Amino acid sequence: MSGTKTDTPDDPAAEQPPPQDDHAFFGQPRGLLTLSGLEVWERFSFLGMQAILVLYFADSVANDGMGMSAGNAASVSAAYGTLVYLVSVAGGWLADRILGSYRAVLYGGILIACGHYAMAVPTAAATWIGLGLISAGTGLLKPNVASMVGKLYRTDDERRDAGFALYYMGINIGAFLGPLITGWLGDHKGWHWGFSAAAVGMTFGLIQYVLGRRHLAGRKHAAEFALPPEGMRRAVRLIVLGIVVVAALAVLLSLGGWLTLGRFVDLLTLISVIAPVVYFAVMFASPRVTAEERGRLRPYVVLFLASVAFNFILFQAYSTMMLLASTNAETSILGFHFPASWYASALGAFEVALAPVVAAVWARMGPRQPHASNKIAFGVILGGLSFLLMVLPTSGHSGDSYKMAAWWIVGSYLLLGLGDILLETSGMSATTKLAPRAFASQTMSLWFLSLALANGIQAQTVKVYGKVSNPAYFGVNGAIAVLVGIAVIVAAPWLKRTMHPVH
Repeated sequence: MSGTKTDTPDDPAAEQPPPQDDHAFFGQPRGLLTLSGLEVWERFSFLGMQAILVLYFADSVANDGMGMSAGNAASVSAAYGTLVYLVSVAGGWLADRILGSYRAVLYGGILIACGHYAMAVPTAAATWIGLGLISAGTGLLKPNVASMVGKLYRTDDERRDAGFALYYMGINIGAFLGPLITGWLGDHKGWHWGFSAAAVGMTFGLIQYVLGRRHLAGRKHAAEFALPPEGMRRAVRLIVLGIVVVAALAVLLSLGGWLTLGRFVDLLTLISVIAPVVYFAVMFASPRVTAEERGRLRPYVVLFLASVAFNFILFQAYSTMMLLASTNAETSILGFHFPASWYASALGAFEVALAPVVAAVWARMGPRQPHASNKIAFGVILGGLSFLLMVLPTSGHSGDSYKMAAWWIVGSYLLLGLGDILLETSGMSATTKLAPRAFASQTMSLWFLSLALANGIQAQTVKVYGKVSNPAYFGVNGAIAVLVGIAVIVAAPWLKRTMHPVH
């Protein structure tokens, strides 16, 4: 590659594919342990903060909160999620063309840690700065970590789906522990103490990642499809200029009173709709994409929409479900009292417990396991059922006077957790297989754009939370997800024909 470093056998950073007989980590390549370890701490910090973020937004100013209404708190929280996943597109492009996967993940982790440290400062300005840094860092880290997991396996390696299931189990160890720690600190010490714990967790994740880098594929310094030197210099200049211009424009519009928080949320929703349409169009039209690769992108559109439907439900585990738990659910089990934010840990706990079971089932079934499209469809249906379940305990009640038993929300999270394992592991695995070679990291970014779109839709929908009855809110949203899952099952014969080499 022009202008890039030449790898040599003596270069410790050289690109060397992992040996296919590497079974050091539960039958998987040992690099999976390094990447899973990073995700434990990244999810600890991200979801630990997410579990208390909507409660922090909705809490009164007197209690060190932001004083927002329930609907606005959920909307702003969803908009933050939208921004996180929109930035992932830039993260994938930077990894493919400038930084390389290893450095993109490293720099992303550093930005995330700095963002959490900023949020530990008890001022509104520090909160918004911290959320901006975390959004940028997560956009760099998330798509490229998942892409690096895919590089540990050959395309035809039957361990692949099981490996992604174990990787997702690692993610959910962090998802389980994060809300426990941040939730307790937020409830007993103050919201910014909880944000401090998230900062420390991400720091641990970075240390672990650097120490285990020798086991990774994709760790060379140059990007795999690096721009030529002059193109790279031009791109860096444009990126810096773009950041400066956008920041200056945002400040001017804010001072002029036009860019309100509500309009910013609406703008992010609009971008979340436009971005995937444009991105799919660019990939379909790109001369770098072969006719065979283009044919595999068509069924990927269906998987993308299924992901949107499911994640619209999933992300509300940290918004409307948190608000419902804080106002209308018991916060005690067998006499033990806990913060409402601990309900978020139930989701992570179920995924930790179920992920190895799912991985073992897929490994045992081998080529007889369900097609990836059916796994994704079942996941969407389970997500919808998790919301439909909430119709039962909320029917016939209004206001904050009634308290449902804790087991209702726990049961909802059980369905949602199993659905998440089925959809996300199969979806990420299918993405790494269906990705055009020239858009490897960027196609994983496209998967994360489905999460951006889910959050963008959620940012608008949750505005009616608290204004319509809870049975109507959860019932309609859950029913839509179930119908989407059924539609994917109906399309399964076509998907199986067109998704080769995905099984």
